[in-house]
This record gives sequence, structure tokens and C-alpha cells, in this order.
Amino acid sequence: MKNILITGVSGYFGWKLIQFLDDRPEVKRIVGIDIRPPQYTSNRLEFIRCDVRENLDRVFADREIDCVIHTAYILPPMPEISLMEDININGARNVITAAARHRVSQILDCSSSTAYGFHPDNPAVLTEESPLRGNDDFTYAKNKKEIDAWIRVFEEDCPDIVVTTIRPCFVVGPGFTNPLARHLTKKICIMPLETSPFQFIHEDDLVEIMYLLLKKRKAGIYNLAADGTMTFDDMIRILGGLSLKLPVWLLWPINNLMWRLRMTFVTEFPSPCLNMIRYPWIASNKKVKEELGYAFRYTTREAFEDFARHVKSSGGIRV
Repeated sequence: MKNILITGVSGYFGWKLIQFLDDRPEVKRIVGIDIRPPQYTSNRLEFIRCDVRENLDRVFADREIDCVIHTAYILPPMPEISLMEDININGARNVITAAARHRVSQILDCSSSTAYGFHPDNPAVLTEESPLRGNDDFTYAKNKKEIDAWIRVFEEDCPDIVVTTIRPCFVVGPGFTNPLARHLTKKICIMPLETSPFQFIHEDDLVEIMYLLLKKRKAGIYNLAADGTMTFDDMIRILGGLSLKLPVWLLWPINNLMWRLRMTFVTEFPSPCLNMIRYPWIASNKKVKEELGYAFRYTTREAFEDFARHVKSSGGIRV
């Protein structure tokens, strides 16, 4: 872990990783690629403007990269599903095969516990051995399921590379920003009539665990999720908003219409994403605790409360 390549360096994960790795003595150089430059600087960071689907030989050339962290995925739903899948699937394959071609020793891929899918018959707790049933009508979960499965084949073909796959649940903290975060911070938060408990991991816990997995050269699959769950009623109450609950038979077509009309002040996601709220998908963190001896700094509730403090201090609830 001397010369690290981070894809999606200008995004949420990339920013947090740079902050964490910047003062680690074993890290000599960080090469970051993205389609836009990051909004921060570091003496160790070399930024290269690059799409993850491009030929990456020029990125690896003469930089002695020994570790790759792939974070460049599109999470927010896009109307252009084919473009989103091209970036997520072909981008991941391109990065990982380029890393193998240039003989890196470690690869960490940021998958997601959404790869397990949101289903009414999910077990109470999902382990790393649970089947991947990422919902085909939710592009991000579908892509994570597909890339996760592809990496299992890659591992067999490249046994000399330490391959680590992390499956974090939703990441929360002061930097939390995505369609779910923006929806929860509305003054009137429209929700399905029935929802399931939800799980978070704090951004600080996430990057520290990623670092430890790399430092200890841990291969394999790791769910990353904090202890405990919380309800959406609690989230909205903590943020100071009001919940407007609608039955799914009414909410689904209304939400879909607003999505198609690009009325983002109402919704930023198509209706199949509502299943993420309706059905359970709680991931076990037993493996990462046992193998790393890791003690989470934040529970799910504490992680969300840290986000809520940031929201309130930076302007509060949106109309």
C-alpha cells in the first residue's frame, strides 16, 4: 500500500479516503482519477482527468501503483439507464482488468449491501454468504450484484492479487449527500405507509475499515454496517421534518409521474427505489468485527445524528 490509485477521487468516498490516507506514513503517492477535478488538494495526490471506461495504461505507466481502490460508481438513478450501466459495469471491469494487467498486488472494490436486494422474504440478517438478489428494477443494486459476481470469477483467474470486496450499507455523516439524504431533509417528507428499519455506517468508520483491510491485506467479502437500526419516523423527527405517508398503490404512480417529468423537488428516484424503504436488507457486521477486531465508533443512530447536526448547523430543513 505504497502507491495507491483511487477511482472516483472527486466523489464522496474519494474525498474521505484522501483525508484519511494523507498522513499515513506507509502511503507515498495517491493517484486519483475522475472526470472532474477534486475540490481539495494534497501534497500526495496526483490528479488525472480520466473516465474509468478509457484505456488506463497511461494512468498506470511509470507510477508503480501497487494498490487500487475502485469507488467510481453512479448511485443516483439516471434516466439514461444504459449510460449508468456502462459506467458502473464496464467501468469497473476496465479498472480491475487494467490493474491486473499492470500487476498490482491489491484491489479493493466498493460494492454495496444493496447487492442483496430489497425483498419481503429477506432473512433478518444478511451475511456475506447470503445470495445476491439485487433488484433488477433498481439499476444501482442490479449493477452491484452483477459486478460482485464478476469479481468472484476474476479472483479465481488472478489468485496472486489480494482482492477485497466491501458491501457497505448507506454511508452517513456530515458529507452524506444523495437523493435519500435530500429527500429526508425536506420539510414535508413523503413516505410509503409502511417502511422497514434502516441501517447506516458512519463515513469515518467506513474509511478506517477500508484502510485496515488494505493494511492487513485481507482478501474476501466484508459487509460494512454499524450496530443497530432506526426507523424513518425517527430520522424525520430528528431532522425536524414532517412525514406524509401514502399507500403504495397511490404513491407509486404519483412518484413515477414526477420522476418522468423531472420534478426533482418532489422526487429524485423512480418508484422501484421505494422498495429500499419498504423491505428489509439488514447486513451482519460480525465478520469485520471478528477478523479485524474493529470497534465501531458510531451506531446507526449515532451516525445519523451526526448527519442531522450538520444539516441543522448548515441551514436546516429544505422546503
